[in-house]
Amino acid sequence: MRLAPSPDRLLPADPTTRAIARTLYESVSDAPILSPHGHVDAALLRDDLSFTDPADLLIVPDHYVLRLLHAHGIGLDALGRGSAGVEPREIWRRFASHWHVFAGTPVRAWFEDTLHSVIGLDEHPSATNADAQFDAISAWIADAASRPRALFDRFGIEVLATTDDPADALEAHAALRDDATFTGRVLPTFRPDRYFDPSAAGWPGALEQLHAASGIDTGTASGLIAALENRRAHFRALGATATDTGVVDAWATRLTPGGLERIHRAGLVGAATPDDATAYRRHMLWEMARMSSEDGLVMQLHPGVLRGHHRPTTERYGPDTGHDLPLFTRYTEPLRELLGDFGTNETFRMVLFTVDETSFTREIAPLAGFYPSVFAGAPWWFLDSPDGIRRFREGVTDSAGFYKTSGFIDDTRAYLSIPARHDVSRRMDAGWLATLVVTGRLDEEEAHTIAHDLVDAIPRSVFRL
Repeated sequence: MRLAPSPDRLLPADPTTRAIARTLYESVSDAPILSPHGHVDAALLRDDLSFTDPADLLIVPDHYVLRLLHAHGIGLDALGRGSAGVEPREIWRRFASHWHVFAGTPVRAWFEDTLHSVIGLDEHPSATNADAQFDAISAWIADAASRPRALFDRFGIEVLATTDDPADALEAHAALRDDATFTGRVLPTFRPDRYFDPSAAGWPGALEQLHAASGIDTGTASGLIAALENRRAHFRALGATATDTGVVDAWATRLTPGGLERIHRAGLVGAATPDDATAYRRHMLWEMARMSSEDGLVMQLHPGVLRGHHRPTTERYGPDTGHDLPLFTRYTEPLRELLGDFGTNETFRMVLFTVDETSFTREIAPLAGFYPSVFAGAPWWFLDSPDGIRRFREGVTDSAGFYKTSGFIDDTRAYLSIPARHDVSRRMDAGWLATLVVTGRLDEEEAHTIAHDLVDAIPRSVFRL
């Protein structure tokens, strides 16, 4: 099968609508990429080393790929995530021989674009051509033009945000900032989640790491809060514009100072109960909003994921191995106290993400349609498919319009897929705007303005880039 994605892929089928969508898409297809939420390691760009091999580059780190192969009976050991060494060529063979299982998925769309447009392959992967493609990708990797910084320029990335622990020294970010040969912007993002659960086995050790990084004693809750404030300032000095928090629910409610300190002390000796942990986490979420209302870091919140659904897999292979799964998620009542305190604060800004797409129309869009501080985050994770992006526009635009959404976020560790993911979003948005034009809800000139704003002015403004 020839690997040659259609230039009109994902655009509407109706010829009149498609023609308008094509002009809208073409007007933004080469616009710079703003990526304000992702998981690429800044050291990748600091070191600028060649990638290791095709499997390590495209398969092993990508939980989107791992989960579906695992669902078809391929063990994670065989995909390079276990302790036993597996030949990269064997991993690629397993992927190529199961190419058909990705048909119709966003992973397939991203891979087709990446393999063809970035690497230059002209056939779909298969058991027959697996070795030849592995060799071709290996040769591509060996070319100096395929190193991370050259690709950063080739992809047209202007801003790339990473995700970083508060205790991280951010040495790679500092090195990139001071490197005159690198002109891109790589921004750290403050991710404090592991300090929110005093019932977790590793929580006291995490506090010690934060103490060492900040120089502030974290033996009390007030000390922990002060240490987090200290590290936020460090992140801001290195260019951070946002924080990122992924918790199981969106509830944010305050504890009394005495109640907060009691739970903190219990956590230090391993005596925090599940109810204690929930109350502590919900208070710390409120503290993150309070800090954002003071220092201006944009607060990203993506609740509703049950991490490590299959405990034996977590214990054997660790996190991010494909079995973090969605939960029904509420926002309106859980965020009422937080938004009562900060929702009209001119400094505060919150971007709400979800993997429960019923909440887009039911809660997130109505919240964004009232509170100046609230923005509807782009479809994320299980929803960043072409159809998920279309449903997002259909569900959110009625209540919030275009200008209370975040702009696209790629949320990826898969560096080579960044342009493909943004391209899918641009095509789907062009199709939705074209539909509004042909149904008389927008004129074409305004649709062009919105198409440009969705990829530039909106994310630049929302994330304070």
